[in-house]
Amino acid sequence: MKTISLITFVVLMLVNCNTNPFTGKKTMAFVSNEKLIPMSFQQYNQVLSESKVLEDTSEAKMLRRVGNKIKVAAERWLDANGYQGYTKDYEWEFKLIEDDIVNAWAMPGGKVAFYTGILPIAENERGVATIMGHEIAHALANHGQQRMSASMLQQAGAVAGTIALSEQEPEVQQGFMAAYGAGSQVLGMLPFSRKHETEADKIGLTLMAIAGYDPTDAYKLWERMGNAGNGEQPPEFLSTHPSHDTRISNLKDWAPDAIETAKKFGVNTFK
Repeated sequence: MKTISLITFVVLMLVNCNTNPFTGKKTMAFVSNEKLIPMSFQQYNQVLSESKVLEDTSEAKMLRRVGNKIKVAAERWLDANGYQGYTKDYEWEFKLIEDDIVNAWAMPGGKVAFYTGILPIAENERGVATIMGHEIAHALANHGQQRMSASMLQQAGAVAGTIALSEQEPEVQQGFMAAYGAGSQVLGMLPFSRKHETEADKIGLTLMAIAGYDPTDAYKLWERMGNAGNGEQPPEFLSTHPSHDTRISNLKDWAPDAIETAKKFGVNTFK
């Protein structure tokens, strides 16, 4: 019975996959976008209904302008690389929420939100473009779908372990759950999250360049982010995000390739 269940689970993993258009790699998709995107729209609208959304300020207008430019850049890249119609179910929105939280996020289907607390660190339109490219990359690369699938996989592992140890003493079962919870988080979920953040940094850098924003400036955002937090971060292996130093180094290394890609789309000068 356990063997049959394992085979069934492996088959489900192989069947329920999507392809990340930017990497060409297969990704977990235990929840289809047909179900996930409407759920994300509902959750996005719920957040907006509970927040003070700014519409007519210069910052809100700038946010929409940058978002639309990078959206167009993404669609140009997708069309040029054989993914015509990839965003047909997306309904792009770029909202600015008045709150001191230093954050921005994107949901499946193209729903993006910035908090006013992150604007001083963005500092200018290029900084906003750096953040926006990163968030749009999350939405396009199906990172939300993958995170949900990984969480389901983590839960399935816990259930499988509990079943396998069902005849053991309670102390053994409790020890397994404690070890599994910590181990699957540090060795599984956290590296998975950091991989997504790194991927979104790289994709976002290319998209901002195609949109006409200078990618050689992108690393400065993370210098400002580090200064704003007085350099305080948890060790990278215990974090959902790469360290500021890692991101700065990566963005510097990737900028020349982003510029070369932008040139293929006729972009030779940058803001």
